[in-house]
Amino acid sequence: MNKRKILFLCTHNAARSQMAEGFVNALNGDRYEAYSAGSEPTEVHPCAIEAMAEKNIDIASQRAKPLDEYLDASFDYVVTMCADAQERCPIFPGAIIPGGTKYIHHAFDDPLADAGQENAPCTSFRRVRDEIREWIIVTFGSL
Repeated sequence: MNKRKILFLCTHNAARSQMAEGFVNALNGDRYEAYSAGSEPTEVHPCAIEAMAEKNIDIASQRAKPLDEYLDASFDYVVTMCADAQERCPIFPGAIIPGGTKYIHHAFDDPLADAGQENAPCTSFRRVRDEIREWIIVTFGSL
């Protein structure tokens, strides 16, 4: 069975796209192969790693990647995850799958915007993680 390839995109590739990549590969890797990238990659945020570890998914070895690593790759799905796609999320100009690459946009709040709260610095990451998981189940099938 050929796995369908998904590329999750966000500006910094630090949280949302990393968590989506982790969920798909850990829980639905028999049908999908997920990747992530950003137009201005930084590094995977420690709270994203912590939030995913709470769900027994290890993304500690993942790294933030620039979009150009995938310019020659083909994907069945390209998913943008930023709140303001027109200004912040990259457009993927890579190879197109014959029969159609599906472009999907679903905005998730930026957990970095609320990170660093004194009492619960990773709370926003947990909320966004759970929203991403539920969206992936609805969009790509049961995990």
